Amino acid sequence: MPEIHVKIASSVGLHARPASVFVKAAAQHPGTVSIGRPGTDLVDARSMLSVLSLAIGHGEEVVLRTEGEGADKALTELSQLLVTDLDA
Repeated sequence: MPEIHVKIASSVGLHARPASVFVKAAAQHPGTVSIGRPGTDLVDARSMLSVLSLAIGHGEEVVLRTEGEGADKALTELSQLLVTDLDA
């Protein structure tokens, strides 16, 4: 179960448009994708409501974890989204 810690680059954090882009990308992967703050329970990254409920701001560190088929590929692709300003 690979995981990575990344800082959110989007200027508005993981809200509205950036969250939508991330959730849609997470839904494309066949395995499980989870996200959350370090030291807390992670939520389903395919759920817009769950991701928005985290209220993650710009520059905050998150844990991204993937499981199942294509887990490493998913981790790489999704972490790249998080370190990109998706609101630009």
